[in-house]
Amino acid sequence: MKKTTVLLEYAGIALGSALMAFALHFFLEPNTIAPGGVTGVAVVIQRITGIPMDLTNLVINIPLFLAGIMILGKAFGAKTAYATLMLSLFLRLFSMGFGSTVTLTSDILLAAVYGGVAMGVGLGLVFRLGGTTGGTDLAGAILNHYFPSLSTAKMMMILDLMIVAVAGLVERRVETALYSIIALYILVKLTDFIVEDLSYAKAFYIISDKPAVISQRIISELSRGVTGLEAKGMYTGSHRTMLLCVVNRAEVAKLKKLVYEVDSDAFMMVTTIHEVLGEGFKEVGNSSV
Repeated sequence: MKKTTVLLEYAGIALGSALMAFALHFFLEPNTIAPGGVTGVAVVIQRITGIPMDLTNLVINIPLFLAGIMILGKAFGAKTAYATLMLSLFLRLFSMGFGSTVTLTSDILLAAVYGGVAMGVGLGLVFRLGGTTGGTDLAGAILNHYFPSLSTAKMMMILDLMIVAVAGLVERRVETALYSIIALYILVKLTDFIVEDLSYAKAFYIISDKPAVISQRIISELSRGVTGLEAKGMYTGSHRTMLLCVVNRAEVAKLKKLVYEVDSDAFMMVTTIHEVLGEGFKEVGNSSV
């Protein structure tokens, strides 16, 4: 891997960590919203004891990281350690620069929504570039090693919900836990969206009496490849060629129009593809982590 690419990846992880620290410092912690994870634990502990979030983040994640290396091997690597340190560093910088009581809004719903968005974008960026920030994803993987009947995802969900429940107990308000769940939901959805890629594609399955004409027009007019799949109609027993073609979102309307110009009775199925690798789309070397 080129040195420039590596530097850009680490810069991206630092940016993601900064966004997470921004969300925690200005939206989530001032309103005691704990969106799961070690950062959620840090929010609760700072609210109870006054111990800074950056210190709690390091104290919990360092032994988790070491345990992960011993139990699960060296798969987590330098980027996880770097992301964990960057998150703690930015939390400390925000605290030193703006003080520990600054909040951009006292409306708890707005704090949950915008805090969840900033956290989700930041965490998604870190994940996409090959890092993690430790936390419940690492803890869940360690617990799964000893309790294989429960998946890592289920372990993470259990841990996150426990943290959210504790946040509600600290404030003695059920609403706090409910708002934390909103932030957690937004965080998870945005993280998945960024990791899976923003450039969705569409796959067309086309059944027509004129597959040769349609495929030739797709190749010549859209410069897209077409694959012919042998299919059998179970009602009629007749054999047909079903066409498979993958296009980007901008070409969806063009392909529909092209097909119906050739055969107005054509049958089409369209499905969303979250990631396409190869010629005409994203190079394999540039795929998500």
